[in-house]
Amino acid sequence: MSAYHELVDIGLPLVLVNGYSPAIAVPHISDDDMSAMDQAVAHLVGFSHEHLGLAVGPRRYVPVQRKEQGLRTAMDRRLDRRGRISISNTVFSVDGGARAAVDLLSQGASAIICGSDLMALGAIRAARAQGLTVPRDVSVIGCDDSALMRYTDPPLTSLRQDVELISTMAVQSLMGLIHGDAAFLGERLVRPELVIRGTTAPARVSTANP
Repeated sequence: MSAYHELVDIGLPLVLVNGYSPAIAVPHISDDDMSAMDQAVAHLVGFSHEHLGLAVGPRRYVPVQRKEQGLRTAMDRRLDRRGRISISNTVFSVDGGARAAVDLLSQGASAIICGSDLMALGAIRAARAQGLTVPRDVSVIGCDDSALMRYTDPPLTSLRQDVELISTMAVQSLMGLIHGDAAFLGERLVRPELVIRGTTAPARVSTANP
């Protein structure tokens, strides 16, 4: 954090993307992680999922903290006490997603929201290694909507970041600082879009005897 303060103190134009800190007086442009979780939860609850897992990276990252908060808020609003949440913090990679999925599936999650598309691919691989089918046995949602996700098997449901808009806003803010224009020093959020494809489906109804 001190490095950012030093850059601000020497007058270097600085804009932060997806890393908001109220202690740093610069423009911040961020994906709206609260909205992302609200959209994902609404979609999964609509499919009768009541135990949702969240596979994300380390808690030191602001987007991770916001996703965790957003998941809890959305679940409380839609399911109240009927909802259950499990969270697994690993790393933003295929292997990290696989490890998180093993943890979340062992806790009984019927759907997994992942902090990145790579984690989602790892989660799908881990589910298949346990003999499960996506989305029949477990639903999976990625985050970012990377270019190739529509071509995976099955095509990945993902929360699309508006990278073009975020980039444009960041560059415009930076150019404004360079030219000495008055800058908005708070945070501006860009709403993501849930792109529904083939990795989410209604929760399976248990046929076990009571």
